[in-house]
Order: sequence, then C-alpha cells, then structure tokens
Amino acid sequence: MVRFGVIGTNWITERFLDAARQVEDFQLTAVFSRTEKRAAEFASKYNAPHTFTSIQEMADSDQLDAVYIASPNSLHKEYAIALMNGKKHVLCEKPMGSNVREVEEMIQAARDNQVLLMEALKSSFLPNFKAVQENLHKVGQIRRYIGNYCQYSSRYDKYKEGTVLNAFKPEFSNGSLMDIGVYGIYPMVVLFGEPEEVKANGVMLESGVDGQGTVLVKYGDMEGIVMHSKITNSEMPSEIQGEKGSLIIDPIHRAERVIFRDHHGNEEDLSVPQNENSMYDETKEFISLIKENKRESDINTFETSVTVARIIEEARKQVGVVFPADQK
Repeated sequence: MVRFGVIGTNWITERFLDAARQVEDFQLTAVFSRTEKRAAEFASKYNAPHTFTSIQEMADSDQLDAVYIASPNSLHKEYAIALMNGKKHVLCEKPMGSNVREVEEMIQAARDNQVLLMEALKSSFLPNFKAVQENLHKVGQIRRYIGNYCQYSSRYDKYKEGTVLNAFKPEFSNGSLMDIGVYGIYPMVVLFGEPEEVKANGVMLESGVDGQGTVLVKYGDMEGIVMHSKITNSEMPSEIQGEKGSLIIDPIHRAERVIFRDHHGNEEDLSVPQNENSMYDETKEFISLIKENKRESDINTFETSVTVARIIEEARKQVGVVFPADQK
C-alpha cells in the first residue's frame, strides 16, 4: 500500500482522488492546506486521518510515502524539495516549476534523496496518446504539429469585473502559457524532442500574465504550432500533418478521439477505450514506479520536463511575462 498525502484542496485534487481510488495500493492518509479549517474539511470528506498546515511537519511525518502537489505553480518547487528531503516521493502537477532553474533544482533534490519525482502531465500516459505514437508512421513525412487548447477561464469574468484571482496573478506563476499552453507543448516534446527555434507572441493582461498566445517552433523540415488561451474557447482539435495524411487528436489534453485521415478522404478511427478520468493512467503509472523502486518515469522523463520548461521560459521572455520566481 502506498500512503499518500495531497497538497491542494481544489477540484483538481478531487479529480486526482477520484482517479487514485480506482488504483490498487492507493491509500489517502494526509491532507495539507494553509488553513487548519480547510484541511480538516477536506480530510473529513475523503476520510484522511491526518492534516497538516506545515510543509516541514508533513515532510517529517512517518504517516505517508508519497505526496501529490496541486498547489499554485509558484509553490511547487519549495513544497516538492522539502518533501523530497523528507524522503517522500512526489507527483507534481504541471508545470513542474516556474522556470528551468526550479525544475532542475527539483530534479537534483530527487536524485540526492533517491526518491521518485514525476510531472503530472496526464496526456502522455493515455492509451489514445499511445495510439498516436503507434500510428505516427501512417502520416508519412511529418510536416506540421498543431497543438490547440483554448478554454475560457471561469475566473476571467471576475477578472473583467476587477477581481484578480490566483489564475491571473504573476506571483503564483500563472497565465495561459503555463496553465494551458503546456498541454500543447508537452506532447510535442514527447513526440519530437527539443525544437531548434522558438518564437512566441501573446496577449498580455494588465495583471502581468498572458491571456492567450501562440508558440511557433522549428524542427528541421517540420514546424510546430501551439495555440493556447484562457480568454477564448476553441472547438478545433489538434493535428499532426504529414505528406500521406493527418492524425487528428481531440482534445489534446484528454485525447478522447484519435482519427487518421488520408488525402483521399479515407478515415480510420484509432481511438481505444480509456478511463473516463484522464488522470487515472498517470496515477497508476506513478504508483507502479514506486512499487518497482524506480526513480524516474520512462514516459514523463526529467529531460522532457526540462525541455518543456525551457520552451515555456523562452516563450514567456518573448511575450514579456515575468514572474517574481524569476527574480529569486
């Protein structure tokens, strides 16, 4: 049995727990929140016997083996390193750190403490993403990758009324590229590696984060386009275009449907059954890695996390998004 603690008492943690309870050998034993009241409420809802309001106390506790971190992005590094120094395995929500330096420090802490660290970018573990990988050859010479994820934020209405919630605050290392764009960038890096060139533009909000943007990358004779937004919706799927046809992925972050369409209009549905909760496969993988005594995922590798962080940091620089975490 792997005894878990969770950091974050929001909807994403609830989705994680829904997925985790379907995985053999998962046990929730602890909840962290910055307020005791919220920690107690959440722990009571999910029958967790222990609560913490101090990260150091959580790190020192012998009541847990692993922690899922879904705190604001700016706190990922601080929390993860404290926990790993306490010999806890860490599953950290995407994006892993505010910038490349933070990601590298987290990886070093994992290595120093001989614990497992994995970025919780769920889509690369999905059966339908594996279907994309296995059928990539069908498109022939690949010419273009398009990763599209634009989702109007439920918090943007409040923003327009003058209330800036965490989702739009630079002090929490937030914004469209960090929260949404990563879903288009990460699978691109898993499939094609590090690009030779990155160009980016975006719409800056007065709070100091980007509301939307586009990242253009170059891979030899192929290009990548990542479109992201928290201030508009898009119904367009994502696509890998080749000289013999296209693979259509819909949507990029859950890969519920994968279609191959050739130039003659012939269509093949490559979709396979997968769990309704798109966090199930990453959670199952993380627990398996702990049981196998592995210290790094073969799928969401350290190299991938650093490469993704490098692309995002360069794109932010070009757009003009600067976080307090960058000044430290």
